[in-house]
Amino acid sequence: MKKYATKAQAGFTLIELMIVVAIIGILAAIALPQYQTYTKKAKFTEVIQAATPFKLAIEICAQEQNLVLTACRTHGQNGIPAAPTAAGKVASLAIAPATGAITVTAVTTGGLNGETFILTPTANAAGAATAVSWAKTGTCTAAGIC
Repeated sequence: MKKYATKAQAGFTLIELMIVVAIIGILAAIALPQYQTYTKKAKFTEVIQAATPFKLAIEICAQEQNLVLTACRTHGQNGIPAAPTAAGKVASLAIAPATGAITVTAVTTGGLNGETFILTPTANAAGAATAVSWAKTGTCTAAGIC
């Protein structure tokens, strides 16, 4: 009589491979939207940073004008920089003459959809830690990128 040697099975079963593929699919479904939001936030940072010199100039102007913000709402006056030209991810930047709000609009290319970033100043009382408080609004808040 011949004895048959049993050979140990090697490799993965089909069900084990299917489970691994399903886990990878679930992780990808969660990670991809998170990554897309992250990259959009990174691109929008340039738009947010474009407002910084104007924000600082308005704060300095407010201190020099005894917290009267109406004197700090015009490009090129009282230390407020001139309106910049479109560059990079920034399509436009403007200061509203009525409110002094700084509105920066993103481009509509490269993953951005023309979102806006708006900073509206409010003069604080004399003796406050800062001369101006800023309210952040715009379509970027709904998009979750600012």
